[in-house]
Order: sequence, then structure tokens, then C-alpha cells
Amino acid sequence: MDPLSPGTLPYCGAPPAPGGVVWNADPILGAVLLAMAIPALLHAGREGRILPAAAGWSLLALLLISPLCNLSVALFSARVLQHLLLTLVAAPLIAMALPARGRRQQVRGSAMVLAPLAFALAFWLWHLPAPYAATFHSHAIYWVMQASLVASAVWLWHVLLMEARHRAPAVIFSGIATAAQGGLLGALLTLAPRPLFAVHLGTTTAWGLTPLEDQQLGGLLMWVPGGMAFAGITLAAMAAMLRRDVREVAAPRIRP
Repeated sequence: MDPLSPGTLPYCGAPPAPGGVVWNADPILGAVLLAMAIPALLHAGREGRILPAAAGWSLLALLLISPLCNLSVALFSARVLQHLLLTLVAAPLIAMALPARGRRQQVRGSAMVLAPLAFALAFWLWHLPAPYAATFHSHAIYWVMQASLVASAVWLWHVLLMEARHRAPAVIFSGIATAAQGGLLGALLTLAPRPLFAVHLGTTTAWGLTPLEDQQLGGLLMWVPGGMAFAGITLAAMAAMLRRDVREVAAPRIRP
């Protein structure tokens, strides 16, 4: 798609200049967030998980209404930062507060494959040039992007956190695979010889970056910090597996 024209206004507003970023005061967004968060917080309170739920929903709301939303119209790297915070910080907090009940065989089977796959597909799709540009020209597509990224991330973290102790090898594999696919996308964007996102060709200079430098910064954010979160859950699963193995080896020795 062509760069943004004066008549095109993305959901988060016009591309800002330094000192001109604004908050998102969309009342419909506020109402939707409240309608989703209140039942989730009430349920989390009954389950004794109010702290991660409150932190996760608060961060989710902040990332969508803060000036980062407006800044993401000007900078690809700001959009990447928003997505990383949504999927790697807010999503696991929300996932921690979800109920752990359910048929474990379903979790151990299809969800261990489908959740990482859904997240990878959503993350790649919305950071490819054509779908990315479409979110600037359609409010509906913008919200499909945000909803699919958050939903797939919450599902993935819920599965990984539930299974970290019970199916450590599967969690380790999923964590490594997810970190690898995000790192690959980040590397491709960082090492690309030219800017790929036409909507930012005229929006980055005011911020002291060329379009290529902005793209490289976004790629580096995906490549390095993005992989660290899934490295963490991978290490946690490995530690749980090692503790279980140690207990199994030691158990016969301590029996009378």
C-alpha cells in the first residue's frame, strides 16, 4: 500500500511529531475493556488470583490507551514494542489468573500444538508489510490484529504455564520453537537491506530515524528481548523436570 495520505487517519490518530503524542480517549474502547475486565477480575478474586489479573488487565488497557498507541502510527518500532508488551507481559499475567480446570488430555494433546502455532501465525501475519499496512487503513482490521495477537498469546501462555510441571519436555519444545520463530522474524526485519513498511516512509524522520533504522530497531526488539520471555518459561520447565528427576532418583534411597 501507499504511504498514508492526508485523508487517511489510522485508529490511533495522525502520525505524531515529538512532543505531539496524544492519549487514546476512545469511549467505546474503555467500555469494551471494562466489560471484559470486570467479570475476569471477579472470577480471579474468587480463585485467589486477583493480583496477576489486575496487573494484566491494567497493563493491557494502558498499552491501548497510552501515547504508545499514537506513537505506533509514526514508528514501526513503537508498534513492535506495544505488541511485545501485550503478548509477553500482559498476556502471561492474564493467563496466570485463568482457571486451571479442564480435561488435561486435551491440554496435553491438541492445545500444546495449536496454541504455539496460532500465536506464531498471528505474530508473523501482522508484521508482514501488506497486512501491517492494512491496519492503518481500516479500524476493523486494526482491532482484528490486536485481538488475535492478545487472544493467541493468552492461550499460549495459559497452556505453557499449566503444563510447565506436568509436561516439561513439550513446554521446552514449544518455548524454544516460539522463541526461534520470533527471533527469525526479528532477524529478517533487522537484516533487510531496505525498508519494507511503506506507511512509515514519511513518518520516522521527525524522530531522528530513517525508515530502515526504525525497522531495524523493531526487528532487534523482536530478536533479543522477544526471545527472552520464552527462554524464561523454557528454563522454568527444565528446572521443574530436573527437580522431578532428582526426587525420583532420591525416593528409593529415603524409603525405610
